[in-house]
Amino acid sequence: MTTLTTYHKTEYRYGEPVLLGPHRMMLRPREARDLRLVSHEITLTPHADITWAHDVAGNAVATAQFNQPSDHLIIESRATVDLTAAVWPVFAIAAEAISFPFLYSGDDWADLGSLTAPQYPDPDGKFSSWVEGFVLQRPTDTLSLLKDIANGVSTQIAYQGREMEGTQSPLETLSRGWGSCRDFAVLFAEAARTLSFGARIVSGYLFDPETRLVGSEGAGSTHAWAEVFIPGAGWVAFDPTNRSVGSKNLIPVAVARGIHQVVPVTGSFTGSGNTQRSMTVEVRHVVIEY
Repeated sequence: MTTLTTYHKTEYRYGEPVLLGPHRMMLRPREARDLRLVSHEITLTPHADITWAHDVAGNAVATAQFNQPSDHLIIESRATVDLTAAVWPVFAIAAEAISFPFLYSGDDWADLGSLTAPQYPDPDGKFSSWVEGFVLQRPTDTLSLLKDIANGVSTQIAYQGREMEGTQSPLETLSRGWGSCRDFAVLFAEAARTLSFGARIVSGYLFDPETRLVGSEGAGSTHAWAEVFIPGAGWVAFDPTNRSVGSKNLIPVAVARGIHQVVPVTGSFTGSGNTQRSMTVEVRHVVIEY
């Protein structure tokens, strides 16, 4: 088990005092079978009233209401977590799902809903043809197929960190031949859905104290990956950026159908059109105990 603290700071600077609208924050680490949340707090400058709720996916969402103008906004999230994910996980896949293709049960199919449906247009079938290239035969081993797709993303697409907002569509990532971790996550999830797997996007942090992983920017960084629902094993994490399976090195914060639904901080302000001067993000982890 590894116990560590996470610190996530988002800072906005404005050229003049502005009226801050409600801000929606998804910063609380998401508890799972291999992550226990020991403590968490959010600090805001200027002060705001915070209310908490869970969204449709069970993510903890904080909403801040401000009552005074300010020329800056600082959002600090501090958490302590216990990580117990195995380096080489073993997944207890149900017998009926060991080989692809398989059918989800009626209940699973109904509950997975749009998580099994592709989210992006593929008018010429180029993307589906690319996905089919990984299916060498039918039937084939389910877990091996998903691993091959995840590895194929990172071998065929060059990783390129990107600070600007927005995410490329799967076809854009394929045609450009490069992408960020969120582009990789979207590409992999769309590939899984093209084969009728239930898949969801995950946002959170990459814990990489030795900075060996491709998607790491220092010992801690924000990160995106995907999870696929496999009967018996449940939601299995696939990080195509770093060619890893399982939750080792991953601290999930939010899950959703689309990447736009798991943005850590969203909000608004009222002021002159060019008043926002800067936005910076800082993430760091400190290991308490290995």
